[in-house]
Amino acid sequence: MTNILLVDDHELVRSGLRSILEGNPKFNVLAEQNSGEAALEFIQKTTPVPDVVLMDINMPGIGGIEATRRITRAFPTIRVIGVTALQEKPFPAQLFKAGASGYITKGCDASEMFRAIDTVMSGQQYLANDVSEKMTLSSLNNDNDNPFAELSEREMQVMLMVTKGLSNQNISDSLFLSPKTISTYRHRLFEKLDVSNDVELTHLAIRHGIIEQ
Repeated sequence: MTNILLVDDHELVRSGLRSILEGNPKFNVLAEQNSGEAALEFIQKTTPVPDVVLMDINMPGIGGIEATRRITRAFPTIRVIGVTALQEKPFPAQLFKAGASGYITKGCDASEMFRAIDTVMSGQQYLANDVSEKMTLSSLNNDNDNPFAELSEREMQVMLMVTKGLSNQNISDSLFLSPKTISTYRHRLFEKLDVSNDVELTHLAIRHGIIEQ
């Protein structure tokens, strides 16, 4: 049986995932957590650790990408699958760089979620069909219109936290970086994305589907 940890800041989403997974005798839901920080704390205190973590990306605090990085570095046997509404090109790449084994969207059906879990448990990576098709079409069309595709993994992470209204101090506390370093990242983001403040950055992220309105 595959033991699974659900991580999403929306209780309704977690409840839906739990209901689907508990309908399949192959899977056991160990627990639900509402943030990356809570997921890390749970894993550190749990024996045995989960086999698979179904991880939302865009959450308060450190978010899913940083949580994935910390989990997979500290617990190499755990397979992390991103489960998100975000299909934009930067996110699958960023999540896989952070150590994830799979990426599916919240619009997928139960059979695809089961297939993703089975695939990563076999040691392979899994990318959702709809995301794979979108990325392929983007490549074929030479779609370079998304400025967020040029951001580094850390820049993307800081950007998501900035759009949530977090201060430099809040971000530095979450990422264990100095406020000065975060200020440098923020300035670099504004330059790369050609915006002058947090409001413009947030509007740009919404326009490109990076965050939900």
